Amino acid sequence: MKRLLLLITLVALGAVASFAADVAGTWRATAEGQNGTMERTFVFHVDGTKLTGETTSTMLGKSTIENGKVDGDAVSFTIKAKFQDNEMELAYKGKVSGDEITLTVEVMGNTVEWHGKRVK
Repeated sequence: MKRLLLLITLVALGAVASFAADVAGTWRATAEGQNGTMERTFVFHVDGTKLTGETTSTMLGKSTIENGKVDGDAVSFTIKAKFQDNEMELAYKGKVSGDEITLTVEVMGNTVEWHGKRVK
């Protein structure tokens, strides 16, 4: 009985992993801001449904991806960023479709939408 339960659990975990979007890798994204186009690079690592990695932009520098999750084609994560001596936590949510990703994040009351492509 224990072996059967273990087998069912492993099959279920494999099924969940097979439905997760292929988000691992490097992505370059842009967003429109008050002062023009902003650029950001995301480097994602995936282990099952756990998303880790880092992101870099010229405005906010490098940040570690925390609390990351992949659920089907949906991704979510947070970063800590320092802007003008203020540290803030930014929560990203988005969708992956093939080699394209769309992410939104709330920054000081404004929603910023990032559009990215996988770097090959």
